[in-house]
Amino acid sequence: MNRILVLIFILLFALQQDNKAQTGNVRICHSVVFKLRHAPGSSAEKDFLEALLKLAKIPEVENLHLANEISRKNNYDFFLSMEFANQGAYDRYNNHPDHVAFVQQRWLKEVEDFLEIDFPLEN
Repeated sequence: MNRILVLIFILLFALQQDNKAQTGNVRICHSVVFKLRHAPGSSAEKDFLEALLKLAKIPEVENLHLANEISRKNNYDFFLSMEFANQGAYDRYNNHPDHVAFVQQRWLKEVEDFLEIDFPLEN
């Protein structure tokens, strides 16, 4: 139910931003909540999070933020967000070899569950 409400909110917000998005100049926030397969506090968990933070070195990534989830209203353990100048920057990030390798070698193997939400930011 919470996922549906979040998705409805994002959809309504995105519809309001549609005119800006059509120009390709709208900033994008990419956010993910996720749960790892590793034990909390383990060296494997720490290694994964350190590797995740290295994605900030990809040129298009702005304002990367990683935090522990503290809400008891969901089953996720971590929150990640990053910003992109526009859709083109987001697309370049998604196709960057470092990002692709991280997803294939780490994310798909070590993340138990996640919810990704991308939305436009006000300029």
